[in-house]
Amino acid sequence: MNIRESKFYEKINNKVKCNLCEHRCIIDENNYGLCKTRKNINGKLYTIVYGVLSAIESRPIEIKPFFHYWPGSTALTFSTWSCNFQCPWCQNWTLSRFLEINTYYEPEEIIKIALENKDEGLCSSFQEPTLLTDWNIDLFKIGKKYGLYSC
Repeated sequence: MNIRESKFYEKINNKVKCNLCEHRCIIDENNYGLCKTRKNINGKLYTIVYGVLSAIESRPIEIKPFFHYWPGSTALTFSTWSCNFQCPWCQNWTLSRFLEINTYYEPEEIIKIALENKDEGLCSSFQEPTLLTDWNIDLFKIGKKYGLYSC
């Protein structure tokens, strides 16, 4: 199921305040935040992209914006649709805009893919990673049990 109550919000009467990114959206009942990945349903904030991924691939850690973090390793890298930025130079805009095709993954499925690919880590990337925070927390906890780093 790709809709889960978010862990990162405050209730303000029938509105909710999302606390995930710098926008701090205050969202009316049955409306979405700026990123379109969070929705106020009956006075609670829900993520509608829990485990919904737009891209998955193994990538060398050196091409990520990290300096000397697990050098020589690969990380199973993934993203969801949407973004809370509108950068005109974005190289990943095709991965970060809404797509009608939404593929849902359980965290355990991603762990299995990473292990089959012999990846040493898991990385939320290609768009602003806070959009997958609720799912990332669950995924990274499981990944740690298998010795996978997270970024």
